[in-house]
Amino acid sequence: MANRPQKLEFDGAHGARLAARLDLPAGKVRAFALFAHCFTCSKDIPAARHIAGALAAEGIAVLRFDFTGLGGSGGDFSSTGFSSNVEDLKRAADFLRQNFQAPQLLIGHSLGGAAVLSVASEIPEARAVVTIGAPSDADHVIHNFKGAEDAIRRDGAGEVDLAGRSFTIRKEFLDDLEQQSVRDKVARLGKALLVMHAPLDDTVGIDNATNIFVAAKHPKSFVSLDKADHLLSRGVDAAYAARVIAGWASGYLDEEASGGDKAEKAGVDVVETGQGKFQAMVACGGHRLLADEPVDYGGLDSGLSPYGFLSAALGACTVMTLRMYADRKGLQVDRIGTQVLHGKVHAADCTDELKEKGGRIDRFERLITLEGDLDEATRTRMLEIADKCPVHRTLETGAAVVTREVGPAT
Repeated sequence: MANRPQKLEFDGAHGARLAARLDLPAGKVRAFALFAHCFTCSKDIPAARHIAGALAAEGIAVLRFDFTGLGGSGGDFSSTGFSSNVEDLKRAADFLRQNFQAPQLLIGHSLGGAAVLSVASEIPEARAVVTIGAPSDADHVIHNFKGAEDAIRRDGAGEVDLAGRSFTIRKEFLDDLEQQSVRDKVARLGKALLVMHAPLDDTVGIDNATNIFVAAKHPKSFVSLDKADHLLSRGVDAAYAARVIAGWASGYLDEEASGGDKAEKAGVDVVETGQGKFQAMVACGGHRLLADEPVDYGGLDSGLSPYGFLSAALGACTVMTLRMYADRKGLQVDRIGTQVLHGKVHAADCTDELKEKGGRIDRFERLITLEGDLDEATRTRMLEIADKCPVHRTLETGAAVVTREVGPAT
């Protein structure tokens, strides 16, 4: 199971802000992965979404982002090249390293696959690399320019139609591609490699997979994406690739590096990410969540607000308390749900006990759903038990908060 992808931003190779999505597992994070999309595509193509979702379900968090000038990212695409894509990937890895954990798994689709092969040696924490429909030479993409190459070289720039969209390609882009030697990088990869390719791929031929596989040293694996097209546009093909990657990658992850086998650090750490005005990373053991404020309050709305977390704690504790009671009493409760509403109200409008506090106070309202064959007396008793939830009691009775300064973590 995975959380809803979180919206993030970081600075790319040309200084533009790059739009990203972080797919976080609902439970413990085993490792982080970095996904590079295909030429002129975006982080939101079906293949990227399926693979990120499947890996998140296996406990692997995935950062996918739009290269400079594409998708939701800023910058001018015409001023970019293969080298700037590689630099964008380095920046993405740095962003993960500084704010979460460095990526152990690199995944690249099409030209993005050539890019991750080229950058892998510069990301020391990466233990495994996956390519999907990747060319064995970066300049393979020039074949898609359909006769515009001569005009680009003659005039210095030209318009190219790709997948129904027009892009300005500069001569420098062609020169950059031709100077890259992907197969040389593959030969010196020094990491586990999974090559995935569709035999029917008419954009990047299957011979490219052969070239990459032959150039690579062991450990290396090849998986045929039978009947898939280059973009894995059919959901079934993208989902299959995602399942294979999730299973294959598990054999190469260093879970100790991600805290998987270490004694968990006590408490909850909350640290600013540097993204937006309020965004912060909440870490507890191997779990990672984002905290933020709504856009109306100056935040990015990329995670729960502080009071959202407090409401979530009350709701979660209520559900767990009721489940424990139902199981202990042998009650046929199929499912328990709680919606928590929070607001500020005048104390004068509350109970006599709260009226004494005066002014405005926080009010939490729980709307509890009990699914199952229960009589009215049992349902009433369940609502009474909800009031015995530990978080409920903490909120009502109050707690001591002790504050002291410590030095930064090393």
